[in-house]
Amino acid sequence: MANRLYNKQTTPKGYKRGGGVTGKKKNVIQRLRKKFLPTFDEQFSDAKKSGKKTFTSTRDKSKKGKLEYSTKTAAEVKAEQKRMSNRERARVGDTSKQLSEKGAAFKLARKSGKKEFTHKGKKYSTLLKGEKPNKIMPELSGKTSKKIKKFIGG
Repeated sequence: MANRLYNKQTTPKGYKRGGGVTGKKKNVIQRLRKKFLPTFDEQFSDAKKSGKKTFTSTRDKSKKGKLEYSTKTAAEVKAEQKRMSNRERARVGDTSKQLSEKGAAFKLARKSGKKEFTHKGKKYSTLLKGEKPNKIMPELSGKTSKKIKKFIGG
């Protein structure tokens, strides 16, 4: 803030500072707003207090009352996931940590040492991103091959 000695502006006489609704009127307006137009946070906290697992929000105009939201916070979900193993999550129906069909086929082909695998009629490589294929030297015969092998160290 500027130095008070040099910044001595005052409000014109006759105007009140702040303005707006005050006192009992403000409390009445706030209670009515909370009842008829609650914010998302207010709806969330009300649902959490009443022990509901999900609630529908009335604030989103385009999808009014159609979306269901969970009353769990992000920290609660994270803590819950730490307690459960991948198998337990799969039993509950959470597929976020499970492999897709293509991923499972890739994993199986890679473990068995194949270069390619097929999934739904298409061929895919088992190389990972950025991995280069192993180039095997073709078998040569004669004096030239011996010189090349000696030079390479094969």
